[in-house]
Parts: sequence; C-alpha cells; structure tokens
Amino acid sequence: MTDSSAHQSVRLGDRVTYDVPLPRVARATLTRAENGNLQDVHLFYQLDAAYRRAGADDSISVLVLAADGDDFSLGHDVEALFSTDGMEQVTLEGGFSRGGVEGDMAWETEVFLELHWRWRNFPKPVVAAVQGRVFAGGMMTMWPADLIVASEDATFADPVTAFGIGHVELFLHPWELGARKAKELLFTGETMTAAEAKDGGMVSRVVPRAELVAETLALAERIAARPSHGLRMAKKSVNQTLDIQGQWNAVQAAFSIHTLGHAHSRVAHDGAYIDPAGFALTRDIWGLADTDV
Repeated sequence: MTDSSAHQSVRLGDRVTYDVPLPRVARATLTRAENGNLQDVHLFYQLDAAYRRAGADDSISVLVLAADGDDFSLGHDVEALFSTDGMEQVTLEGGFSRGGVEGDMAWETEVFLELHWRWRNFPKPVVAAVQGRVFAGGMMTMWPADLIVASEDATFADPVTAFGIGHVELFLHPWELGARKAKELLFTGETMTAAEAKDGGMVSRVVPRAELVAETLALAERIAARPSHGLRMAKKSVNQTLDIQGQWNAVQAAFSIHTLGHAHSRVAHDGAYIDPAGFALTRDIWGLADTDV
C-alpha cells in the first residue's frame, strides 16, 4: 500500500518527528534536544510508530534515523523509566504491572528487547546519523540501523558496569566491536571516538558535524535509487547470516544476565534498580545529570 500522508512532516508525539526529505527516503528524528534526547517509553513507542509508518508506505525505500541537538542520545531517562505509565503493549509480552523481577523483566523485554529487535529486522535499509554523545541506550537505538554515519565529534560509551549491571539490555557489543574491544568498553566505561568506532566496524562513515545531514541524506538517496526488492533481499541475507551465527540467541541470553543484575541490585541496595553509587563514577567524567544512563 502507499500512504500519501507520509509525505508530509508530522509529529508522532512530542519526542519524534517524521518527514520525507527526499523521494523514497523517510526520516525519523528524536526531538528531546533540551535534555540530550533522553529515552523513556514514550520516545520508544513514538519511534516504533515511525518505523511502522515507513514500513507501510510502499513509496519509501530507506529510513534515516536522526536526532536534534548536540547529542544523538545520552541514553535512558532512568527516573522516567521507573514508571510504566504510557506503555502501549505493542508486543505480546504483558505483565508490566506485576511485582518483583517479573514486572521488571516484562517491561524491559517489551521496550528494550522486542521493539529494538524488530527495528533490527525492519525490511528496508536504515541509515543512522549520530552526533555528539551516544551513550548506553543511545547505542542500543543506533545499533538496529544498517549503516551508521557519525560526526567527527561523536563519542560512544556503555557505562553501566558502574551501576552493577554488565551492559545495556540489547547486547550487541561483541558483534559491533569484536570481543576484546567490547570488553574494554564495558570494563572501563570509557568513551570511544568516532574514528575508533569506524576502525572497529561499528560506524560506517565519519564526516564533519556540519556535513552530517547532507552526507547521510546523500547516502540514503543513493541507496534508495536501487530496486527495493534487491535491497530487501540483501538486508535479509546479511541478517540471516548473523542469525545463523547465533546473534539472537546470544542477545536473549545476555538479556537474562542483565535482568539478574537488577535483581541483585534490588537486594543489595535496598530496592534500588541500580547501584546508586554508580553515578559518581560517570557524572564528573561526562558531565551527566543523575537521570542519564
């Protein structure tokens, strides 16, 4: 089907916009620039709506993922994520209101595992344009894209070992960076530059900040000029190769370990979702607020 209304710039809520900047190219943009595009459940559902809109529009061949402001995303808005208010249950998970680890695992499965994984399996090519800081949950939202164009000033980090958690929920680190670099990133919590990310294979291209939008759209336009069926089959073949290698099974196993980290924290830190002392290890280095993860 073709949705002609997709060819207008629209807001999909207060956190994501959707427009069609070029023929056959749609763009979803995170719009919480005032707080570094921190992520809550509302942002995830609005971004999912953008994917669904682009998927249903047969005139669209490529989706660009972008973000307003200085930073692509500082990660999860922890205080907001404690609440499941606004959860729309677009998967079959359920159980969001149940107590204990069962409830924690249910809503994390929906927004972090099921939504992000279906974005990874979105049948059309996705090109992410990232700038500034891309931390923890920001990398999770970036990773489902097929290609990543980064500005020269982009930096990447997953600091959550500081919070007593092994890694963010979508464990693609070894696939994106290789085993040893993934361990270094997680063990130290240090930032990785765009150049280092490109050398490791996580980033496709690095461009000056002023050229990020133009270069990303030019790449998307070049891809969109190719037959849509060929693009779909190419993406499917690469993703299925990763599936055969066990990527999805590894992601699910690591998610269980991640949930164990929260369960440990609940016992060790008087019911806290993460180790509260962890913020002290990251705030001063990166200039983050207490809600940034």
